[in-house]
Amino acid sequence: MSSSDMKKISVIGSGLIGRSWAMVFVSGGYSVKIYDNQPGQAAKAITEIRKQLEELEGAHMLRGELTATQQLALLSSSDDLAQALEGAFFVQECVFEQLEVKQSVFQDIERLVGKDVILSSSTSCLVPSNVFSKVQNRSRCLVSHPVNPPYYVKLVELVPHPETATTVVDTTHALMTKVGQAPVCLKKEIDGFALNRVQAAIIAESWRLVQDGIISVKDIDLVMSEGLGMRYAFIGPMETMHLNAPEGLEDYMKRYGEGISRVLNSFGPVPDFCGEGAKSITNEMSELIPNDRQHLSARIERRDQLLMGLAKLKKEH
Repeated sequence: MSSSDMKKISVIGSGLIGRSWAMVFVSGGYSVKIYDNQPGQAAKAITEIRKQLEELEGAHMLRGELTATQQLALLSSSDDLAQALEGAFFVQECVFEQLEVKQSVFQDIERLVGKDVILSSSTSCLVPSNVFSKVQNRSRCLVSHPVNPPYYVKLVELVPHPETATTVVDTTHALMTKVGQAPVCLKKEIDGFALNRVQAAIIAESWRLVQDGIISVKDIDLVMSEGLGMRYAFIGPMETMHLNAPEGLEDYMKRYGEGISRVLNSFGPVPDFCGEGAKSITNEMSELIPNDRQHLSARIERRDQLLMGLAKLKKEH
């Protein structure tokens, strides 16, 4: 496939993730067509994207070198799957997280595209061997798992199917880099991928510490937002250790490895997140942030503003 053929991307699904992917791709100068199986939803998504791009431009946070008007000119929608896929070299699936639905969608897509078109899923927890089990040519399939919200959090996990061709991973990595994302490549599939496995470990221990009466919900969040999160927003755990000992990572583990092992051996079992014991934790969280739509929407908006500011800071440095 020549570079002249690699200009159009199809986004399947017009929800939050689909809209976010569309915004990321047009910021990199690609033509994007959004499809949704609910008539009119893809067109509504473009209306929402227009509003967001104009707001981002006004806040001087629009990604890419094109203006909002130029990016919007690259965006279109269709309620017809075949039309939405026509001419695409890359397909990003963003339907809801149900295995049978994704499998069916990819069967439909495969019947309508050429053999060189890359099929990519946004799934956050389904391994590629399951998602693409009903696809005939699995060598062009992989997961491109974004972090919500993808426009502000640039990490993308690229997870290959056992049969995925190396060129497919390389092409996807190059695409994600070109549009300003930060792709990482997993060498093989694993439940939870990398990000969610690390996140699950943090969630489990945070939950245990609150459940065991060691710390409050509010304070465990501060441990992350004002402590580990501040550090890890710029350098990861491996580099942190490497920089925290005079002779690097090996030296760090000679000094602190025994203590880390002792702490890890003290960890309790996987918590019951939905049982009777969980109610006190969920109630404590609800007291801090009420569960009504108004309070939650305000906090989400504030989160996105902070992420936008962090993204700008990282770009400048």
